[in-house]
Amino acid sequence: MSTIVAPSLLAADFLHLGRDIDMLNRSEADWIHLDIMDGVFVPNISFGFPVINLLKKVTHKPLDAHLMIVQPEKFIDDIAATGATLMNVHYEACTHLHRIVNEIRKKGMKPAVTLNPHTPVSLLEDILPDLDMVLLMSVNPGFGGQQFIAHTVRKVAQLKEMILKQQASALIEVDGGVNLETGRMLVDAGADVLVAGSFIFSAEDPGEMIRLLRAL
Repeated sequence: MSTIVAPSLLAADFLHLGRDIDMLNRSEADWIHLDIMDGVFVPNISFGFPVINLLKKVTHKPLDAHLMIVQPEKFIDDIAATGATLMNVHYEACTHLHRIVNEIRKKGMKPAVTLNPHTPVSLLEDILPDLDMVLLMSVNPGFGGQQFIAHTVRKVAQLKEMILKQQASALIEVDGGVNLETGRMLVDAGADVLVAGSFIFSAEDPGEMIRLLRAL
Protein backbone atom coordinates (compact mmCIF):
# COMPACT_ATOMS: atom_id res chain seq x y z
CA MET A 1 0.00 0.00 0.00
CA SER A 2 1.33 3.45 -0.90
CA THR A 3 1.96 6.07 1.75
CA ILE A 4 -0.89 8.54 2.19
CA VAL A 5 0.26 12.08 1.37
CA ALA A 6 -1.59 15.11 2.74
CA PRO A 7 -0.11 18.38 1.42
CA SER A 8 -0.47 21.22 3.91
CA LEU A 9 -2.43 24.09 2.39
CA LEU A 10 -0.69 26.51 4.76
CA ALA A 11 2.34 26.44 2.43
CA ALA A 12 0.32 27.25 -0.70
CA ASP A 13 0.49 30.61 -2.45
CA PHE A 14 -2.64 32.36 -1.20
CA LEU A 15 -2.46 34.90 -4.01
CA HIS A 16 -2.89 31.96 -6.39
CA LEU A 17 -4.83 29.55 -4.20
CA GLY A 18 -7.10 28.39 -7.01
CA ARG A 19 -4.07 27.42 -9.08
CA ASP A 20 -2.56 25.42 -6.21
CA ILE A 21 -5.86 23.69 -5.44
CA ASP A 22 -6.12 22.73 -9.10
CA MET A 23 -2.60 21.28 -8.93
CA LEU A 24 -3.56 19.20 -5.87
CA ASN A 25 -6.73 17.98 -7.59
CA ARG A 26 -4.69 16.78 -10.57
CA SER A 27 -1.93 15.30 -8.40
CA GLU A 28 -1.70 11.96 -6.62
CA ALA A 29 -2.26 13.68 -3.24
CA ASP A 30 -4.63 11.66 -1.08
CA TRP A 31 -5.88 14.38 1.30
CA ILE A 32 -5.53 18.12 1.85
CA HIS A 33 -4.22 19.03 5.31
CA LEU A 34 -5.67 22.20 6.88
CA ASP A 35 -3.65 23.86 9.67
CA ILE A 36 -6.17 26.01 11.56
CA MET A 37 -4.47 28.29 14.12
CA ASP A 38 -5.91 30.76 16.61
CA GLY A 39 -2.86 32.72 17.78
CA VAL A 40 -3.45 31.43 21.33
CA PHE A 41 -2.66 27.71 21.36
CA VAL A 42 0.10 28.40 18.84
CA PRO A 43 1.84 31.75 18.17
CA ASN A 44 0.35 32.25 14.72
CA ILE A 45 -2.97 32.78 12.95
CA SER A 46 -3.79 30.98 9.71
CA PHE A 47 -7.00 30.81 7.69
CA GLY A 48 -10.53 30.45 9.02
CA PHE A 49 -13.94 29.25 7.93
CA PRO A 50 -14.46 31.68 5.01
CA VAL A 51 -11.55 29.98 3.23
CA ILE A 52 -12.29 26.43 4.41
CA ASN A 53 -15.96 26.59 3.39
CA LEU A 54 -14.94 27.49 -0.15
CA LEU A 55 -12.61 24.49 -0.44
CA LYS A 56 -15.40 21.90 -0.52
CA LYS A 57 -16.65 23.57 -3.71
CA VAL A 58 -13.36 23.30 -5.57
CA THR A 59 -11.44 20.31 -4.22
CA HIS A 60 -11.91 16.62 -4.93
CA LYS A 61 -9.72 15.51 -2.03
CA PRO A 62 -10.76 14.63 1.56
CA LEU A 63 -10.05 17.46 4.01
CA ASP A 64 -7.89 16.70 7.07
CA ALA A 65 -8.66 19.53 9.52
CA HIS A 66 -5.94 20.05 12.16
CA LEU A 67 -7.16 22.42 14.86
CA MET A 68 -4.24 24.08 16.65
CA ILE A 69 -6.63 26.02 18.86
CA VAL A 70 -7.91 26.21 22.42
CA GLN A 71 -11.35 24.69 23.07
CA PRO A 72 -11.62 22.90 19.72
CA GLU A 73 -14.88 21.33 20.89
CA LYS A 74 -16.61 24.67 20.23
CA PHE A 75 -16.04 24.23 16.50
CA ILE A 76 -17.03 20.60 15.90
CA ASP A 77 -20.27 21.61 14.15
CA ASP A 78 -18.46 24.23 12.06
CA ILE A 79 -15.77 21.79 10.94
CA ALA A 80 -18.39 19.16 10.10
CA ALA A 81 -20.22 21.75 7.98
CA THR A 82 -17.09 22.30 5.87
CA GLY A 83 -17.28 18.70 4.69
CA ALA A 84 -14.03 17.71 6.41
CA THR A 85 -13.37 13.97 6.58
CA LEU A 86 -11.03 14.07 9.59
CA MET A 87 -10.94 16.40 12.58
CA ASN A 88 -7.65 16.56 14.47
CA VAL A 89 -7.60 17.99 18.00
CA HIS A 90 -4.58 18.44 20.24
CA TYR A 91 -4.30 16.28 23.34
CA GLU A 92 -2.81 19.30 25.10
CA ALA A 93 -5.88 21.44 24.36
CA CYS A 94 -8.59 19.00 25.48
CA THR A 95 -9.58 18.50 29.11
CA HIS A 96 -12.36 16.04 28.22
CA LEU A 97 -10.78 14.26 25.28
CA HIS A 98 -13.02 11.17 25.23
CA ARG A 99 -16.15 13.33 25.07
CA ILE A 100 -14.72 15.40 22.22
CA VAL A 101 -13.69 12.32 20.24
CA ASN A 102 -17.21 10.92 20.56
CA GLU A 103 -18.77 14.20 19.44
CA ILE A 104 -16.54 14.33 16.38
CA ARG A 105 -17.63 10.83 15.38
CA LYS A 106 -21.30 11.64 15.99
CA LYS A 107 -20.97 14.46 13.46
CA GLY A 108 -19.85 12.00 10.81
CA MET A 109 -16.12 12.79 10.89
CA LYS A 110 -13.16 10.59 11.73
CA PRO A 111 -11.62 11.66 15.06
CA ALA A 112 -7.87 12.15 15.34
CA VAL A 113 -5.66 13.34 18.19
CA THR A 114 -2.45 15.32 17.77
CA LEU A 115 0.57 15.23 20.09
CA ASN A 116 3.12 18.03 20.38
CA PRO A 117 6.80 16.99 20.25
CA HIS A 118 7.17 16.91 24.04
CA THR A 119 4.03 14.82 24.68
CA PRO A 120 4.64 11.06 25.11
CA VAL A 121 2.57 8.60 23.10
CA SER A 122 1.89 6.58 26.27
CA LEU A 123 -0.74 9.16 27.25
CA LEU A 124 -2.96 7.88 24.43
CA GLU A 125 -3.15 4.32 25.74
CA ASP A 126 -6.74 4.60 27.00
CA ILE A 127 -8.14 6.60 24.05
CA LEU A 128 -6.29 4.81 21.23
CA PRO A 129 -9.07 2.28 20.40
CA ASP A 130 -11.49 5.18 19.82
CA LEU A 131 -9.30 6.99 17.28
CA ASP A 132 -9.05 6.79 13.51
CA MET A 133 -5.68 8.52 13.52
CA VAL A 134 -2.92 9.96 15.68
CA LEU A 135 -0.91 12.92 14.38
CA LEU A 136 2.62 13.27 15.75
CA MET A 137 4.10 16.75 15.38
CA SER A 138 7.74 16.51 14.30
CA VAL A 139 8.20 20.27 14.74
CA ASN A 140 6.77 22.68 17.29
CA PRO A 141 3.38 23.67 15.84
CA GLY A 142 2.64 27.14 14.57
CA PHE A 143 5.01 27.78 11.67
CA GLY A 144 6.05 26.03 8.48
CA GLY A 145 9.57 25.32 7.30
CA GLN A 146 10.99 24.18 10.65
CA GLN A 147 13.70 21.57 11.19
CA PHE A 148 12.59 17.99 11.73
CA ILE A 149 12.81 16.75 15.35
CA ALA A 150 14.67 13.45 15.06
CA HIS A 151 13.21 11.65 18.07
CA THR A 152 9.84 11.63 16.29
CA VAL A 153 11.01 8.49 14.48
CA ARG A 154 11.25 6.70 17.82
CA LYS A 155 7.82 7.99 18.82
CA VAL A 156 6.33 6.59 15.62
CA ALA A 157 7.80 3.17 16.40
CA GLN A 158 6.48 3.32 19.98
CA LEU A 159 3.02 4.32 18.80
CA LYS A 160 2.98 1.58 16.16
CA GLU A 161 3.81 -0.96 18.85
CA MET A 162 0.92 0.32 20.99
CA ILE A 163 -1.51 0.10 18.06
CA LEU A 164 -0.50 -3.46 17.22
CA LYS A 165 -0.62 -4.53 20.88
CA GLN A 166 -4.15 -3.18 21.28
CA GLN A 167 -5.21 -4.40 17.83
CA ALA A 168 -6.37 -0.85 17.16
CA SER A 169 -6.88 0.56 13.69
CA ALA A 170 -5.58 4.12 14.09
CA LEU A 171 -3.38 5.47 11.34
CA ILE A 172 -0.16 7.29 12.23
CA GLU A 173 0.28 10.73 10.63
CA VAL A 174 3.40 12.90 10.93
CA ASP A 175 3.63 16.64 10.26
CA GLY A 176 6.71 18.85 10.21
CA GLY A 177 10.00 18.83 8.34
CA VAL A 178 8.88 15.97 6.09
CA ASN A 179 10.95 15.40 2.97
CA LEU A 180 12.10 12.30 1.09
CA GLU A 181 14.83 11.52 3.65
CA THR A 182 12.81 12.02 6.84
CA GLY A 183 9.72 10.56 5.16
CA ARG A 184 11.59 7.34 4.44
CA MET A 185 12.62 7.02 8.10
CA LEU A 186 9.08 7.72 9.29
CA VAL A 187 7.46 5.20 6.96
CA ASP A 188 10.04 2.57 7.94
CA ALA A 189 9.14 3.22 11.59
CA GLY A 190 5.42 2.72 10.92
CA ALA A 191 3.95 6.03 9.69
CA ASP A 192 0.96 5.77 7.36
CA VAL A 193 0.36 9.44 6.47
CA LEU A 194 2.88 12.16 5.68
CA VAL A 195 2.00 15.86 5.82
CA ALA A 196 4.32 18.10 3.81
CA GLY A 197 4.01 21.79 3.11
CA SER A 198 6.96 23.82 1.90
CA PHE A 199 8.71 20.69 0.61
CA ILE A 200 5.87 20.22 -1.87
CA PHE A 201 4.79 23.75 -2.70
CA SER A 202 8.32 25.16 -3.11
CA ALA A 203 9.35 22.35 -5.44
CA GLU A 204 9.84 22.99 -9.14
CA ASP A 205 7.40 20.13 -9.78
CA PRO A 206 5.04 19.78 -6.75
CA GLY A 207 3.12 16.94 -8.36
CA GLU A 208 6.29 14.92 -8.76
CA MET A 209 7.23 15.49 -5.10
CA ILE A 210 3.82 14.20 -4.07
CA ARG A 211 4.33 11.12 -6.24
CA LEU A 212 7.76 10.46 -4.72
CA LEU A 213 6.42 10.77 -1.17
CA ARG A 214 3.61 8.32 -1.95
CA ALA A 215 6.18 5.85 -3.23
CA LEU A 216 8.11 5.74 0.06
